[in-house]
Amino acid sequence: MIPKEFSVEDKVAIVTGGGRGIGKAIALTLAKAGADITLIARTREQLEQTASEVRQLGRKALAICMDVTNEDQVKDAVEETVSQLGKIDILVNNAGIDSPMKPVAYIPGIKSPWWELTQGNWEKQLELEEWQRIIDVNLTAPFLFAQAVGPHFLRQKRGKVINISSNSAELGSPYDAPYCVSKAGISSFTRCLASEWAPFNICVNAVGPGDTNTQMMEQFMIDPAVAKIVLSAIPAGRLGEPQEIASLVLYLASEASDFINGQTIYIDGGQLGRGAGI
Repeated sequence: MIPKEFSVEDKVAIVTGGGRGIGKAIALTLAKAGADITLIARTREQLEQTASEVRQLGRKALAICMDVTNEDQVKDAVEETVSQLGKIDILVNNAGIDSPMKPVAYIPGIKSPWWELTQGNWEKQLELEEWQRIIDVNLTAPFLFAQAVGPHFLRQKRGKVINISSNSAELGSPYDAPYCVSKAGISSFTRCLASEWAPFNICVNAVGPGDTNTQMMEQFMIDPAVAKIVLSAIPAGRLGEPQEIASLVLYLASEASDFINGQTIYIDGGQLGRGAGI
């Protein structure tokens, strides 16, 4: 039995990027703890599968296939949640995409010692459109959802926002500039929003996973040489698991964490503690 202070019984949560990976684990964990869930992502099949699993746990599930960077669609999703599920108590901004692993600038004939990490993209300079897409999905979308959910939280004078950042917010990883910058922005946005909303009994925190066993990491772990570089940077010697991230999100979504606000809590097997990056 879940202790009362860790329960989210009869709460309503929006989870973006809820169709797979960390987002799916978060949605199912919140449902197991008693919450009804609005799942948001771009892939209908994955959304419906996760929604089905939420319903099998005895909770309501609303699946909305949409673009998290579209302001009108974000507003519509929030209003549909209120209409269908009655309220909003928890917002989990999880949707995110990784960088294409390209150098910011490239000069022919120069080869970096980290060349293996680019998976053949070393001679393909990062383009503005690629930079902007990462920033839009990883940083602007959480702003749009917070702005849409905010009036509901402010009126009811309670709410929980959990943004999914990354330990990359603190690392200067090569060939990953837009991702690192977007996640640093999320951690900063978390602090700013917490300062604005704390007087209204609203908690805004972030979780910063390290490398986690998801589809996003598959491109790096397929190549043994690259996988060795990735794992050597993690003192625990392994990738994190989505369920480990989800358990921390549940804590931040529950009453047990009511005096935690404006924080980014890192969960990365000790990587930041050692100051190691790739």
